[in-house]
Amino acid sequence: MKKTEKIIIVGDSAFAEVAYQCFMHDSHFDVVGFAVEEAYRRRDNFLGLPVYTVENLNSDVDSQIVRFYTAIVYTNLNRLRSRLYRDVKEQGFKPASYLSSRAFIWPNAVIGDHCFILEGNTLQPYVRIGENVVLWSGNHIGHHSEIKDNCFISSHVVVSGSCSVGANTFIGVNASLANNLSVGEDNWIGPGVTLLQNTQPNQLFKGEQPLPSKVDPRRFFKVRT
Repeated sequence: MKKTEKIIIVGDSAFAEVAYQCFMHDSHFDVVGFAVEEAYRRRDNFLGLPVYTVENLNSDVDSQIVRFYTAIVYTNLNRLRSRLYRDVKEQGFKPASYLSSRAFIWPNAVIGDHCFILEGNTLQPYVRIGENVVLWSGNHIGHHSEIKDNCFISSHVVVSGSCSVGANTFIGVNASLANNLSVGEDNWIGPGVTLLQNTQPNQLFKGEQPLPSKVDPRRFFKVRT
């Protein structure tokens, strides 16, 4: 894909590595560097590119030419990604989004600024995605549903039709939401959780770890060595 714009990735974690691969191999953006906060800067280069400080980014990089994406996960219930997004934007940089070429996004779906949507996502008609939202791989966002700002949806999550997911919410792998649900802001929905009723703001739903069988695998499969 022809590179027509330059981008800085904020962060130098595993997410930043994934973002680098996605932008370089599946977008029109050319990654030209990384940025971290000065207190956490431990190296001058990452993946062969310079590492700048967030605090001085507009002194080192031309904000009129280079855009940015903040590759931070759901740390502090998405607050860290949100804060760094605002900090860099306030320096005059324009945010960028990554929308995988292997995601299915209905033409009338609305997607806000600074989103990261990986492969295998399905966004049905009339879906609305706020700003600063991450949709990891393989999710289903049903028709007329809304994911509000600063959410992180992990993988293989099903959000059924006409749902509303409140700001800053995290939804773990293989979780499911029934039709017409309203999820409050600042919710933590653990892996494998199925929601059948509306939730209130600031609620945590844990996935249940099954108890191991009293029969161990080697005995069950008659392993002798």
